[in-house]
Amino acid sequence: MTAATTRAAAGPPAVAGDVLVVEGLVHRYGDLVAVDDVSFRIAPGETFGLLGPNGAGKTTTISMVAGLVPAHEGAVTVTGRSMARDPVAAKAHLGLVPQELAIYPELTARENLTFFGRLQRMRGKELDRRVAEVLELIGLEERAKDLTKEYSGGMKRRLNIGVGLLHRPALLILDEPTVGVDPQSRNAILESVEALAAEGVAVLYTTHYMEEAERLCDRIAVVDAGRLQAEGTRDELVRLTGGVDHVRLSGAGDIGAAAAALRSLPTVVEVAADRSALTLTVRDAARAVAHLVTAATAAGMSLDGVEVSRPDLESVFLHLTGKALRD
Repeated sequence: MTAATTRAAAGPPAVAGDVLVVEGLVHRYGDLVAVDDVSFRIAPGETFGLLGPNGAGKTTTISMVAGLVPAHEGAVTVTGRSMARDPVAAKAHLGLVPQELAIYPELTARENLTFFGRLQRMRGKELDRRVAEVLELIGLEERAKDLTKEYSGGMKRRLNIGVGLLHRPALLILDEPTVGVDPQSRNAILESVEALAAEGVAVLYTTHYMEEAERLCDRIAVVDAGRLQAEGTRDELVRLTGGVDHVRLSGAGDIGAAAAALRSLPTVVEVAADRSALTLTVRDAARAVAHLVTAATAAGMSLDGVEVSRPDLESVFLHLTGKALRD
Protein backbone atom coordinates (compact mmCIF):
# COMPACT_ATOMS: atom_id res chain seq x y z
CA MET A 1 0.00 0.00 0.00
CA THR A 2 1.47 3.36 -1.01
CA ALA A 3 1.63 6.39 1.25
CA ALA A 4 -1.01 8.12 -0.91
CA THR A 5 -3.28 5.11 -0.61
CA THR A 6 -2.78 5.05 3.16
CA ARG A 7 -3.74 8.70 3.47
CA ALA A 8 -6.87 8.16 1.40
CA ALA A 9 -7.88 5.16 3.47
CA ALA A 10 -7.34 7.09 6.70
CA GLY A 11 -9.42 10.09 5.62
CA PRO A 12 -13.02 10.86 6.48
CA PRO A 13 -15.91 10.17 4.11
CA ALA A 14 -16.48 12.73 1.37
CA VAL A 15 -18.75 15.58 2.47
CA ALA A 16 -20.64 17.92 0.15
CA GLY A 17 -20.73 21.51 1.38
CA ASP A 18 -19.70 22.69 4.81
CA VAL A 19 -18.89 20.05 7.43
CA LEU A 20 -20.00 22.28 10.30
CA VAL A 21 -22.55 25.09 10.33
CA VAL A 22 -23.02 27.04 13.57
CA GLU A 23 -25.79 29.63 13.63
CA GLY A 24 -26.55 32.09 16.41
CA LEU A 25 -25.46 29.97 19.37
CA VAL A 26 -26.37 31.27 22.82
CA HIS A 27 -25.73 29.63 26.19
CA ARG A 28 -26.43 31.06 29.63
CA TYR A 29 -25.32 30.11 33.12
CA GLY A 30 -28.02 31.78 35.15
CA ASP A 31 -27.80 35.49 34.40
CA LEU A 32 -24.37 35.12 32.76
CA VAL A 33 -24.42 34.89 28.96
CA ALA A 34 -21.37 32.69 28.34
CA VAL A 35 -21.85 32.46 24.56
CA ASP A 36 -23.68 35.26 22.77
CA ASP A 37 -24.87 34.84 19.16
CA VAL A 38 -21.86 32.92 17.76
CA SER A 39 -21.97 31.82 14.11
CA PHE A 40 -19.37 30.28 11.77
CA ARG A 41 -18.84 27.53 9.18
CA ILE A 42 -16.05 25.03 8.48
CA ALA A 43 -15.39 23.40 5.10
CA PRO A 44 -13.82 19.96 4.49
CA GLY A 45 -10.06 20.04 5.05
CA GLU A 46 -10.21 23.45 6.74
CA THR A 47 -8.77 24.25 10.16
CA PHE A 48 -10.85 26.90 11.93
CA GLY A 49 -9.53 28.48 15.13
CA LEU A 50 -11.34 29.98 18.08
CA LEU A 51 -8.74 32.35 19.56
CA GLY A 52 -9.32 33.99 22.90
CA PRO A 53 -8.27 34.08 26.57
CA ASN A 54 -9.39 31.60 29.19
CA GLY A 55 -13.01 32.29 30.07
CA ALA A 56 -13.86 33.76 26.66
CA GLY A 57 -16.51 31.12 25.95
CA LYS A 58 -14.48 28.83 23.67
CA THR A 59 -15.05 25.61 25.62
CA THR A 60 -18.78 26.30 26.07
CA THR A 61 -19.05 26.90 22.32
CA ILE A 62 -17.44 23.60 21.37
CA SER A 63 -19.45 21.81 24.04
CA MET A 64 -22.60 22.97 22.26
CA VAL A 65 -21.12 21.99 18.88
CA ALA A 66 -20.42 18.51 20.25
CA GLY A 67 -23.86 18.19 21.82
CA LEU A 68 -22.55 18.03 25.39
CA VAL A 69 -24.48 21.07 26.60
CA PRO A 70 -27.71 22.46 25.13
CA ALA A 71 -27.87 25.57 23.03
CA HIS A 72 -30.42 27.91 24.53
CA GLU A 73 -30.67 29.57 21.14
CA GLY A 74 -29.23 28.80 17.71
CA ALA A 75 -28.44 25.67 15.73
CA VAL A 76 -25.57 23.28 15.00
CA THR A 77 -25.40 21.12 11.87
CA VAL A 78 -22.69 18.49 11.30
CA THR A 79 -22.46 17.08 7.75
CA GLY A 80 -26.05 18.16 7.24
CA ARG A 81 -27.33 16.49 10.44
CA SER A 82 -29.00 18.69 13.03
CA MET A 83 -27.50 18.34 16.51
CA ALA A 84 -30.89 19.22 18.02
CA ARG A 85 -33.11 16.96 15.88
CA ASP A 86 -30.76 14.04 15.16
CA PRO A 87 -27.94 14.13 17.74
CA VAL A 88 -26.86 10.50 17.30
CA ALA A 89 -26.29 10.91 13.56
CA ALA A 90 -24.58 14.28 14.03
CA LYS A 91 -22.24 13.01 16.75
CA ALA A 92 -21.27 9.99 14.63
CA HIS A 93 -19.44 12.34 12.28
CA LEU A 94 -17.39 14.26 14.84
CA GLY A 95 -14.50 13.47 17.14
CA LEU A 96 -13.96 15.42 20.36
CA VAL A 97 -10.60 15.86 22.09
CA PRO A 98 -11.30 17.61 25.42
CA GLN A 99 -8.80 19.42 27.60
CA GLU A 100 -9.10 16.66 30.19
CA LEU A 101 -7.36 13.41 29.24
CA ALA A 102 -9.80 10.64 28.30
CA ILE A 103 -7.50 7.62 28.33
CA TYR A 104 -6.91 4.71 30.71
CA PRO A 105 -3.46 4.83 32.40
CA GLU A 106 -3.35 1.08 33.10
CA LEU A 107 -3.74 0.22 29.40
CA THR A 108 -1.18 0.53 26.62
CA ALA A 109 -1.70 2.96 23.77
CA ARG A 110 -2.78 0.12 21.49
CA GLU A 111 -5.18 -1.21 24.12
CA ASN A 112 -6.67 2.24 24.65
CA LEU A 113 -7.25 2.74 20.95
CA THR A 114 -8.67 -0.77 20.54
CA PHE A 115 -11.07 -0.22 23.44
CA PHE A 116 -12.37 3.09 22.09
CA GLY A 117 -12.53 1.65 18.57
CA ARG A 118 -14.85 -1.09 19.81
CA LEU A 119 -17.07 1.55 21.39
CA GLN A 120 -17.34 2.94 17.85
CA ARG A 121 -18.43 -0.54 16.67
CA MET A 122 -15.17 -1.21 14.85
CA ARG A 123 -14.04 -4.84 14.80
CA GLY A 124 -11.44 -7.27 13.49
CA LYS A 125 -8.97 -6.36 10.76
CA GLU A 126 -10.62 -3.01 10.14
CA LEU A 127 -9.98 -2.01 13.75
CA ASP A 128 -6.41 -3.34 13.71
CA ARG A 129 -5.61 -1.38 10.54
CA ARG A 130 -7.12 1.80 11.90
CA VAL A 131 -5.28 1.53 15.22
CA ALA A 132 -1.99 1.13 13.32
CA GLU A 133 -2.78 4.16 11.11
CA VAL A 134 -3.58 6.34 14.10
CA LEU A 135 -0.49 5.25 16.04
CA GLU A 136 1.63 6.28 13.05
CA LEU A 137 -0.15 9.61 12.66
CA ILE A 138 0.35 10.58 16.31
CA GLY A 139 3.92 9.26 16.39
CA LEU A 140 3.43 6.59 19.07
CA GLU A 141 3.94 3.37 17.09
CA GLU A 142 7.26 2.64 18.87
CA ARG A 143 5.61 3.10 22.30
CA ALA A 144 2.35 1.34 21.44
CA LYS A 145 2.92 -1.50 23.93
CA ASP A 146 3.87 0.73 26.89
CA LEU A 147 1.38 1.54 29.63
CA THR A 148 0.13 5.07 29.18
CA LYS A 149 0.79 5.89 32.84
CA GLU A 150 4.47 5.81 31.82
CA TYR A 151 3.95 8.41 29.09
CA SER A 152 4.93 12.06 29.24
CA GLY A 153 2.18 14.64 29.31
CA GLY A 154 2.69 15.36 25.63
CA MET A 155 2.45 11.71 24.66
CA LYS A 156 -0.79 11.38 26.58
CA ARG A 157 -2.13 14.41 24.74
CA ARG A 158 -1.21 12.85 21.40
CA LEU A 159 -2.96 9.61 22.35
CA ASN A 160 -5.99 11.66 23.38
CA ILE A 161 -6.05 13.07 19.85
CA GLY A 162 -5.71 9.57 18.43
CA VAL A 163 -8.82 8.43 20.27
CA GLY A 164 -10.79 11.24 18.66
CA LEU A 165 -9.55 10.24 15.18
CA LEU A 166 -10.25 6.51 15.31
CA HIS A 167 -13.63 6.50 13.57
CA ARG A 168 -12.49 8.83 10.77
CA PRO A 169 -14.63 11.80 11.77
CA ALA A 170 -15.45 14.47 9.22
CA LEU A 171 -14.98 17.05 12.01
CA LEU A 172 -12.35 16.91 14.76
CA ILE A 173 -12.78 19.26 17.72
CA LEU A 174 -9.61 20.06 19.68
CA ASP A 175 -9.93 22.05 22.91
CA GLU A 176 -6.58 23.60 23.93
CA PRO A 177 -4.66 20.38 23.05
CA THR A 178 -1.18 21.75 23.88
CA VAL A 179 -1.81 23.16 27.35
CA GLY A 180 0.85 22.01 29.80
CA VAL A 181 3.06 20.07 27.38
CA ASP A 182 6.77 20.43 26.64
CA PRO A 183 7.93 22.18 23.43
CA GLN A 184 8.88 18.94 21.64
CA SER A 185 5.51 17.34 22.31
CA ARG A 186 3.73 20.54 21.43
CA ASN A 187 5.40 20.58 18.03
CA ALA A 188 4.47 16.92 17.48
CA ILE A 189 0.83 17.73 18.27
CA LEU A 190 0.82 20.66 15.86
CA GLU A 191 2.37 18.51 13.14
CA SER A 192 -0.36 15.89 13.69
CA VAL A 193 -3.04 18.56 13.31
CA GLU A 194 -1.39 19.89 10.15
CA ALA A 195 -1.49 16.39 8.65
CA LEU A 196 -5.25 16.15 9.12
CA ALA A 197 -6.12 18.83 6.56
CA ALA A 198 -4.38 16.81 3.84
CA GLU A 199 -6.73 13.94 4.72
CA GLY A 200 -9.80 16.13 4.33
CA VAL A 201 -10.61 16.43 8.04
CA ALA A 202 -12.28 19.65 9.15
CA VAL A 203 -10.76 20.84 12.43
CA LEU A 204 -12.24 23.16 15.05
CA TYR A 205 -9.28 24.27 17.18
CA THR A 206 -9.50 26.37 20.34
CA THR A 207 -6.42 28.08 21.74
CA HIS A 208 -5.19 31.15 23.57
CA TYR A 209 -1.77 30.86 21.87
CA MET A 210 -1.73 33.22 18.90
CA GLU A 211 1.31 31.48 17.37
CA GLU A 212 -0.66 28.23 17.15
CA ALA A 213 -3.58 29.95 15.48
CA GLU A 214 -1.24 31.63 12.97
CA ARG A 215 0.52 28.35 12.18
CA LEU A 216 -2.48 26.03 11.91
CA CYS A 217 -5.64 27.89 11.05
CA ASP A 218 -6.98 28.75 7.62
CA ARG A 219 -9.48 31.07 9.28
CA ILE A 220 -9.61 32.42 12.82
CA ALA A 221 -12.44 33.75 14.98
CA VAL A 222 -11.41 36.17 17.71
CA VAL A 223 -13.58 35.42 20.76
CA ASP A 224 -13.94 37.54 23.89
CA ALA A 225 -16.64 37.77 26.58
CA GLY A 226 -18.70 35.14 24.80
CA ARG A 227 -18.90 37.03 21.52
CA LEU A 228 -17.23 36.47 18.18
CA GLN A 229 -15.47 39.81 17.69
CA ALA A 230 -14.17 39.16 14.18
CA GLU A 231 -13.50 36.26 11.83
CA GLY A 232 -11.31 35.76 8.76
CA THR A 233 -7.90 34.73 7.53
CA ARG A 234 -4.86 35.97 9.42
CA ASP A 235 -4.24 38.69 6.82
CA GLU A 236 -7.89 39.76 6.81
CA LEU A 237 -7.85 40.14 10.58
CA VAL A 238 -4.57 42.05 10.57
CA ARG A 239 -6.07 44.54 8.10
CA LEU A 240 -8.60 45.45 10.79
CA THR A 241 -5.78 47.19 12.67
CA GLY A 242 -5.28 49.52 9.73
CA GLY A 243 -2.74 47.36 7.94
CA VAL A 244 0.24 49.46 9.04
CA ASP A 245 3.69 48.34 10.18
CA HIS A 246 6.26 49.94 12.46
CA VAL A 247 9.87 50.66 11.52
CA ARG A 248 12.51 51.88 13.97
CA LEU A 249 15.61 53.56 12.53
CA SER A 250 18.31 54.10 15.14
CA GLY A 251 21.52 56.08 14.72
CA ALA A 252 23.03 59.56 14.88
CA GLY A 253 23.46 62.63 12.70
CA ASP A 254 20.72 64.98 11.56
CA ILE A 255 17.73 63.07 12.93
CA GLY A 256 15.44 66.10 12.63
CA ALA A 257 16.14 66.49 8.91
CA ALA A 258 15.62 62.75 8.41
CA ALA A 259 12.27 62.93 10.19
CA ALA A 260 11.15 65.79 7.94
CA ALA A 261 12.23 63.94 4.81
CA LEU A 262 10.45 60.75 5.82
CA ARG A 263 7.20 62.56 6.69
CA SER A 264 6.94 63.62 3.07
CA LEU A 265 6.90 60.03 1.76
CA PRO A 266 3.48 58.63 0.72
CA THR A 267 4.01 55.30 2.50
CA VAL A 268 4.75 56.97 5.87
CA VAL A 269 1.73 57.58 8.12
CA GLU A 270 3.49 58.97 11.18
CA VAL A 271 7.02 59.75 12.41
CA ALA A 272 8.11 59.99 16.05
CA ALA A 273 11.65 61.22 16.76
CA ASP A 274 13.92 61.13 19.79
CA ARG A 275 17.64 61.84 20.26
CA SER A 276 18.84 58.56 18.75
CA ALA A 277 16.03 57.06 16.70
CA LEU A 278 12.99 57.50 14.48
CA THR A 279 9.90 55.36 14.96
CA LEU A 280 7.78 55.23 11.80
CA THR A 281 4.26 54.01 11.15
CA VAL A 282 4.39 52.74 7.59
CA ARG A 283 2.18 51.04 5.00
CA ASP A 284 3.72 47.80 3.69
CA ALA A 285 7.10 48.07 5.41
CA ALA A 286 8.52 45.07 3.56
CA ARG A 287 8.45 47.03 0.31
CA ALA A 288 9.10 50.47 1.76
CA VAL A 289 12.02 49.82 4.12
CA ALA A 290 14.78 50.16 1.53
CA HIS A 291 13.40 53.53 0.40
CA LEU A 292 13.09 54.67 4.02
CA VAL A 293 16.73 53.87 4.73
CA THR A 294 17.84 55.68 1.55
CA ALA A 295 15.79 58.78 2.38
CA ALA A 296 17.01 58.95 6.00
CA THR A 297 20.64 58.55 4.95
CA ALA A 298 20.33 61.18 2.22
CA ALA A 299 18.90 63.61 4.80
CA GLY A 300 22.01 63.29 6.97
CA MET A 301 21.19 60.46 9.40
CA SER A 302 23.85 57.83 10.05
CA LEU A 303 22.07 54.52 10.69
CA ASP A 304 23.26 51.74 12.97
CA GLY A 305 20.04 49.73 13.25
CA VAL A 306 16.78 48.99 11.42
CA GLU A 307 13.91 47.10 13.07
CA VAL A 308 10.62 46.18 11.39
CA SER A 309 7.59 44.95 13.32
CA ARG A 310 4.38 43.88 11.63
CA PRO A 311 0.98 43.55 13.32
CA ASP A 312 0.06 40.08 14.55
CA LEU A 313 -2.99 38.47 16.12
CA GLU A 314 -2.05 39.98 19.47
CA SER A 315 -2.36 43.40 17.84
CA VAL A 316 -5.72 42.38 16.35
CA PHE A 317 -7.03 41.24 19.72
CA LEU A 318 -5.89 44.45 21.38
CA HIS A 319 -7.48 46.51 18.62
CA LEU A 320 -10.82 44.67 18.86
CA THR A 321 -11.13 44.31 22.64
CA GLY A 322 -8.92 47.00 24.14
CA LYS A 323 -6.89 44.45 26.09
CA ALA A 324 -4.03 42.04 25.52
CA LEU A 325 -4.82 38.45 24.60
CA ARG A 326 -3.28 37.10 27.80
CA ASP A 327 -5.06 39.53 30.16
